[in-house]
Amino acid sequence: MIKIHSLKVSALALFLSALLGACASSGDSPTGTPQEVQEVQTQLLGDMPLPAASKIIGSDSLIIGRGDNWVGRVVLSGVQTPTDIYAFFQSEYPRAGWTTVSAVKSKTSILVFTKGDRTATVELNEGSLAGPKTVITITSSPKNANVVAPSKR
Repeated sequence: MIKIHSLKVSALALFLSALLGACASSGDSPTGTPQEVQEVQTQLLGDMPLPAASKIIGSDSLIIGRGDNWVGRVVLSGVQTPTDIYAFFQSEYPRAGWTTVSAVKSKTSILVFTKGDRTATVELNEGSLAGPKTVITITSSPKNANVVAPSKR
């Protein structure tokens, strides 16, 4: 009787470990060849060029919709320095039809772009020693979102 109980507990522990391991790895960038990863990221983010070898950090991102109409926040790990990635956004977004509204280069760099009825804000932060060289956060929203401030009662 005790052996059957310990066998059930062991099986349950193994199942939960496998389930937690799957959850821990889900939500991050797709795996595959660089071309396959780029294709999936393009399907998600549409006409927003991304620096080479950057990967989506799924656990920190919230992407609603897909393609050219997505809204939300995507966080990426970048393998280049913040300066190189800043230069990438400064040159590549205008080539993709985005207009630079504002650009501030500092420890935390911020770039704001518009295209049609959309706004994209790009924030660049230096990564950690063990992590990516640069953490890239792109926030996308409609340009004229009807945001109503809460009223005071």
